[in-house]
Amino acid sequence: MTEPEDPPGPARRVGVGPHPLPWPDDDRLDPALLEQGDARNVEDRYRYWRREAIVEDLDATRFPLHIAIENLEHDANIGSIVRTANAFAVGAFHIVGRRRWNRRGAMVTDRYQHEIHHADVADLVAWARADDRPLIAVDNVPGAEPIESAALPARAILVFGQEGPGISAELLAACGRTVQITQYGSTRSLNVAAAAAIAMHTWVLRHA
Repeated sequence: MTEPEDPPGPARRVGVGPHPLPWPDDDRLDPALLEQGDARNVEDRYRYWRREAIVEDLDATRFPLHIAIENLEHDANIGSIVRTANAFAVGAFHIVGRRRWNRRGAMVTDRYQHEIHHADVADLVAWARADDRPLIAVDNVPGAEPIESAALPARAILVFGQEGPGISAELLAACGRTVQITQYGSTRSLNVAAAAAIAMHTWVLRHA
């Protein structure tokens, strides 16, 4: 016998409605949002703020950590990784390969981040060297260090590959080190978006 479904509950209200008059005298605020309300995916402290004002405020406290993501197969996980990068105030994210990527999972958080595109691995490597940032691959390959005990530099670029194939051989060879997340179950690997979240949080625990 099929159990009846629970009746639908009231829809969860997201954001805030129009701001009551008189409006605050603050040039960070967007008149259109004040008038119409703000249902964006932002913390309450940023309600009614202009996007540019939010980015400027975040820039004052972003961490030096960067991340790089290969975009060879239009992987839907890229958006989720970028969303996590926003949650952990990562300084910038790099897209390696295709310029266009699946932004659905980012939930618009990419608008508040700094995005840097590299047409190929060589361009990423050149950029990292010029900015004195070591490339550290995050992948469960033979010889990888356990990330739990690895000394991650403050100005590192953590590198992530595609779901399934992982980091390409060319990019893996370009990274000075490779770290992996220790696993204890039967699965061969973690979803790349989950692995990226763990890796970024591991860096935050050491440097925040």
